[in-house]
Amino acid sequence: MAGFTGFPLAGLDFYEDLEADNSKTFWAARKQTYDEAVRAPMAALAAELAEEFGQAKIFRPYRDVRFSADKTPYKTHQGAVAGTAPGVGWYVQIGAGGLFVAGGCYMMSPTALATLRATIDDEVRGGELEQVLAATTAAGFTIGGDKLKTKPKGYSIDHPRIELLRHKTLTAHRDFGAPEWLDTPATVAEVRRAWNDLRPLVEWFTAVFEGITD
Repeated sequence: MAGFTGFPLAGLDFYEDLEADNSKTFWAARKQTYDEAVRAPMAALAAELAEEFGQAKIFRPYRDVRFSADKTPYKTHQGAVAGTAPGVGWYVQIGAGGLFVAGGCYMMSPTALATLRATIDDEVRGGELEQVLAATTAAGFTIGGDKLKTKPKGYSIDHPRIELLRHKTLTAHRDFGAPEWLDTPATVAEVRRAWNDLRPLVEWFTAVFEGITD
């Protein structure tokens, strides 16, 4: 595999066009662009970061439309995740809007969710998470994730960390857009820096879910 040289702007153009024409006809005509300007650079980026963060999984470009009203066949971005525990890890994505980086807990089983809430309820461990999230926000990331609209069962609405307890997933992300370094090897350093800024959050979740397999 060739070393990472950047995400060609042709990849962003590819996804902009795909958003306008998400069809098998378009895909077949432009698949070489996808392979060369999207898939290959993402694989090369993952290889560059593997020693420090682990081997990343590169997602398939096809949507699972079996249970969706939206039957468009292709994803309008290319993502990759370097996992550290079930549903936990670092994420990078390229699409029409440019580069997107994230980390945290993006999926949980019922067992993992119960464990997370018990940990947030703990004064010490819950306080640690609050500090990690504050530092992550100060580093330029936005905290997100799916949340309950009401309180989770078994917890008081007056709990000091009720907003954290509402989370069903909890992530931090940063949207870089399309900076001038995106199509250069400097992108590796930028993603590495961002993932290292997210390391305390990823490692906190990894420790919480240690030993959980479902």
